[in-house]
Amino acid sequence: MTAWCCVFGDGAIAGRTVLVTGGAGAVGHYAVATCEMGRRAGDRNRQFVGEGRQARLAGADLVIDYKTEDVIARTMAFTEQRGVDRVVDVDFGGNIATTLKLMAMNSTIAVYATNGNRNPVIPMRELMERCIALRPLVLFALPPPLLAAAQVDISKWLSAGKRIHNIAAQFTLSETAQAHLAVERGDKFGTVIVDCVR
Repeated sequence: MTAWCCVFGDGAIAGRTVLVTGGAGAVGHYAVATCEMGRRAGDRNRQFVGEGRQARLAGADLVIDYKTEDVIARTMAFTEQRGVDRVVDVDFGGNIATTLKLMAMNSTIAVYATNGNRNPVIPMRELMERCIALRPLVLFALPPPLLAAAQVDISKWLSAGKRIHNIAAQFTLSETAQAHLAVERGDKFGTVIVDCVR
């Protein structure tokens, strides 16, 4: 649901390019899959970019390894120097210097985490001059109509066929504390799930 709200919280992505940072993580994986969901529903977004092998499996048009590749050069070449219209960002504070170099005019950065720098300096003038909107979000504070729309879309997507879920670890209900620790360590790739079925 966080992924859906990051991708669609500011409207349709038809004709737009979406960059998903942290495409191998839980929200990043589903953000790429959400873009693919929009494409299959006829939204015809132009393309989307993710980081990591799992992003390719989820449907990204371009996958960038940010550890070994020049993210700016690859992204700008891919968008024919126009930049991206929407970024789904796993680490706003850690990424902002790079992200600003990738943004198109009148674009949006959807921020759901900022672990690299929890109190980043916001380059307001640069954001203003290029009309870049920031959409910081946390799921429990989003408006109910947006969450209801996400629920409807996600339910349709899940029921429409087999989906790739990037499962990092699975725990039983009695191991819920260990599941939380696995998430808090921050080194997982994918979603940690707790199996409540006996």
